[in-house]
Amino acid sequence: MPGIVIVGVQWGDEGKGKATDLLGERTDWVVKFNGGNNAGHTVVVGDEKYALHLLPSGILSSGVNAVIGNGVVVDLEVLFAELEALQARGVDTSRLRVSANAHVITHYHRTLDKVTERFLGKRQIGTTGRGIGPAYADKINRVGIRVQDLFDENILRQKVEGALDQKNHLLLKVYNRRAITCDEIVDDLLSYADRVRPLVADTSLLLNDALDAGEVVVFEGGQATMLDVDHGTYPFVTSSAATAGGAATGSGVGPNRLDRIVGIVKAYTTRVGSGPFPTELFDESGEWLRSRGFEFGTTTGRPRRVGWYDAPMARYATRINGLTDLVLTKLDILTGLERIPVCVAYDVDGERFDEMPVSQSDFHHATPIYEYLPGWTQDITGARTFDDLPVEAREYVLALEAMSGTHISVIGVGAERDAVVVRRDLV
Repeated sequence: MPGIVIVGVQWGDEGKGKATDLLGERTDWVVKFNGGNNAGHTVVVGDEKYALHLLPSGILSSGVNAVIGNGVVVDLEVLFAELEALQARGVDTSRLRVSANAHVITHYHRTLDKVTERFLGKRQIGTTGRGIGPAYADKINRVGIRVQDLFDENILRQKVEGALDQKNHLLLKVYNRRAITCDEIVDDLLSYADRVRPLVADTSLLLNDALDAGEVVVFEGGQATMLDVDHGTYPFVTSSAATAGGAATGSGVGPNRLDRIVGIVKAYTTRVGSGPFPTELFDESGEWLRSRGFEFGTTTGRPRRVGWYDAPMARYATRINGLTDLVLTKLDILTGLERIPVCVAYDVDGERFDEMPVSQSDFHHATPIYEYLPGWTQDITGARTFDDLPVEAREYVLALEAMSGTHISVIGVGAERDAVVVRRDLV
């Protein structure tokens, strides 16, 4: 089964990079199919910790081909800064390929992202201000700049002029900011043309050829199900397709090539930015989880909002993505709790919802209905088989599995690369 999709089940930061890394030497290709540098993976290799924002985490695995797919928006400054940082630490980045059809983030996208968010005031979405949303908006409005446009200055200049015609009116008349000239954008983008040219390829063809040859291709989703622009907590979502279906459109392979869909879920829940979060904690328990789990954004450094495990949300993600497996991460963080709450349903104005409400308004007003499972005190970071775990930890995992609607195949028990319990192989 060569096509494996890895997606987040919650609001991101679940540890998708660790799951990709777990596949290791058996993986031939790793593809990032959505998002930009607004999300990060933290991957620990031995004593080394790597924080990746735009690059697929598979770039850290020797011999693996890394691909930035057509569904990604690329900040070229960030791309080359990350590559240079990895090269300085001895990482081979020569196997990276970038889709010619991927869209480019420009200076005006970053500017608009920041001023628009400030303009919203109390209605802010909670974006990272890195230009991701405006770049995707231009893509949909058919005024975007693609990587391939950097190789034809006349085409590039025409497209930038067309985009700035509208954007400068906004900047001047609505946001009271200076106009941006076409020359400054074109000159900036062209400064990367010779550097990016060797990386650019027809990545759809490369990936389909690899699948035809029986090679293992891992499709690595940025953000997560609940941030998907269609299926997430809209409008507090990202601007791309972060679910398993996005792997096909964002990489140029057919959905029938996707054999296994792996969801990554924390043993509790976190999110960054605004939006509803039924199990969110505002008390000492929340501070305990945040500090124990070091819940701060890889890209932004912002403290993450934290809460208990949400089983209806996990079932929703299982259904939306067609999950075949779950990877449960950070189980070790719960060690020391006498009992562990798990959200099994919601209360909305006195009405019980066993599944996620279809109405966003209802979800905003939902309060969790909890069941309490026994905790454990034993250190589990050395566990490598399911039987190594304390009975209470095993029962917690099995309870979440039953509530979430699919098999928990891998359990993360620590930050180290090999700190996992494998119940069923992912390949």
